[in-house]
Amino acid sequence: MAYRISVDTGGTFTDIVVATSDGALHIGKALTSETRAFTGIEAGLAQVASELGVGAREILAEAEVLTYGTTRATNAIVEQKTARTAFFTTAGFPEILLLREGGKPDPFRHIPFPKPYIPRHLTWEIDERVDSEGDVYRPLDEESVVRALDAAGDVGCEAVAVCLLWSILNPMHELRIGEIIRERLPSTPFTLSHELNPVVREYRRASSTAIDASLKPLMQSYVTKLEEDLREAGFSGHLLIATSYGGSWRPADIVAKPAYSVGSGPSMAPVAAVTYAETDLETDNVIVCDTGGTTFDVGLISGGSINYTAETWLGGRWVGHITGLRSVDVKSIGAGGGSIAWLDPGGLLRVGPHSAGADPGPAWYGQGGTAPTVTDAAVVLGYLEPTQFLGGRLALDVNAARSAIQTIATPLGMSVEEAASSALVVSVENIVAAIREITIAQGIDPREVAIVAGGGASGLTIGQIARELGCREVLVPRTAGALSACGAMYSDVVTEFSTAHYAETREFPVATVNDVLDDLGRRADGFLADLDDIDPPEVRKEFSVDARYRSQVWELPIDLPVERFDEQSGASDLEQAFHEQHERVFAVREEGQYLECLIWKCRAIARLASPAMAPIEDGAGTAIVSDHGEAFFRGMDFVDTPRYDGGTLPQGTEIHGPAILREPTTTVVVYPGSTLRVTGFGNYVLKIDTTTAARTERR
Repeated sequence: MAYRISVDTGGTFTDIVVATSDGALHIGKALTSETRAFTGIEAGLAQVASELGVGAREILAEAEVLTYGTTRATNAIVEQKTARTAFFTTAGFPEILLLREGGKPDPFRHIPFPKPYIPRHLTWEIDERVDSEGDVYRPLDEESVVRALDAAGDVGCEAVAVCLLWSILNPMHELRIGEIIRERLPSTPFTLSHELNPVVREYRRASSTAIDASLKPLMQSYVTKLEEDLREAGFSGHLLIATSYGGSWRPADIVAKPAYSVGSGPSMAPVAAVTYAETDLETDNVIVCDTGGTTFDVGLISGGSINYTAETWLGGRWVGHITGLRSVDVKSIGAGGGSIAWLDPGGLLRVGPHSAGADPGPAWYGQGGTAPTVTDAAVVLGYLEPTQFLGGRLALDVNAARSAIQTIATPLGMSVEEAASSALVVSVENIVAAIREITIAQGIDPREVAIVAGGGASGLTIGQIARELGCREVLVPRTAGALSACGAMYSDVVTEFSTAHYAETREFPVATVNDVLDDLGRRADGFLADLDDIDPPEVRKEFSVDARYRSQVWELPIDLPVERFDEQSGASDLEQAFHEQHERVFAVREEGQYLECLIWKCRAIARLASPAMAPIEDGAGTAIVSDHGEAFFRGMDFVDTPRYDGGTLPQGTEIHGPAILREPTTTVVVYPGSTLRVTGFGNYVLKIDTTTAARTERR
């Protein structure tokens, strides 16, 4: 039997999804090992193998494709565990990473100026200058490069980031520096900015270059070891690594450009949401929520298409570090299931951003953790049951959870249950604020869209989140506990090529722009041709441009209506497409205004064969209660609450809250006033009463 495997290694859990030849998906979930990726994969595969009645190595041996997503690169940046990196830049511009971009998240609060990604003492100025027309104003002084390399080696630098001022127009100096590095330090990895991210803005290009170079030693070792472990375990299929594009690359490509692995795991949740929304929802405008152990990730699907952005910040907008690369638009906040509840100096209850992680984990793990977390609160409220979590593979220590929540209940003057409920309310408010920011900022009313919820902890609070947002419909897939890993199962091989070339539509240089597009197309064709051994059933190219109205500060990405422009029509169709996009985002258009086009792009996509979703057995729609137990609901105290096992429910089944539905890797709480329906593909749609139910729960 041929298998397809996808993996998402998060900060707390490693999720495994195995697709069999009949299209069925089987999920394994294991604690993440910080030292070796294969440890979590092996443990998760063992669970699936036991379910299928085969050996884990047998699954690996017969797997055709394994797609791997991870937060390893993101965590290394946030935890400052990247390589010691030297930064080479044009003489006279050493403060690019220090001065950054303007902006402040809170204008009324003093915020210390953030440190640069690479400290100033590891920055070296290279004597050269190319002007804004691409002409050499000052030739490269190769001795300045040699001196910089010697100095970087003396202070123990392990990688080099090279970002010269106008290398995007003429890269000859950056290319020569790369040759010198290979000659003098052949084992030292380096990144050239024009090859990684050819954008005009110096800070964004420099930041992405610095991040990429600093990750190369780490990710080279990490990916190489992962591949070695998989091969030794019998895997002989194609290994693909998920990227921030929402697609995947071969391991060698990720090692060459590891910055594209930042956020690779969370980028896959919207991919899965598109697949599930097509089958079980009547709308193609969706909020994607993925609640992990450490973070809550939120993204958007508009008109059936995933939203992308070049505004991915690590550590907070303006105060963190920007990747500067186009990626799936996913915002993360510290509001996962392991987020810690605490009291600030004023005695107010807070939740997150710190997390208990996998070691020691929440108190109910029984591994020595004592800090109260979101899932500890769910245990106290009766939502998670001692013998049912992860299908009974991990027993819950209820007493430890109660003791942890007691540490905040006592100073608040509340009972343990009231404190636990309050912790969930605060967590929900944090999440709702993040969702409103990403939706309203893009002109989307959250009351007019549906939610696709994933992550092991998503079902605990998604009903409350939807109610606060005014959303009336939530889709919780049966595979919600591994939504990102499922997204990797349905993802394609995707990459993007770009070229900086300024053009105005008022006197549109058709021939020159067509030459740029032809070059991008040839580069994309070369990438797709290298995938012949994978034999994708479909390949395609998508062209776009980053454009703006005259003298605007920021650009909008616009899909090109054609692959080549016609001499007669010129750029009229492009202008019309930009007007429409600008009006959608900013609620205004400037008819008659010409465009400035800066960055031309070609996205190469190779569609991979993915498992077809299979419908489940039809039935009379009568839900069979597995058992009963008490659960605490705000305003109602403890009430007798029926429990249902998801795998036993036929399509069409309806369950009225309060109720709890159990899956091996997730739990869905059906709050009072809400209704859950089993879809034809075995997923769950929650209908949220945003009026009477809200009043009942708050009374």
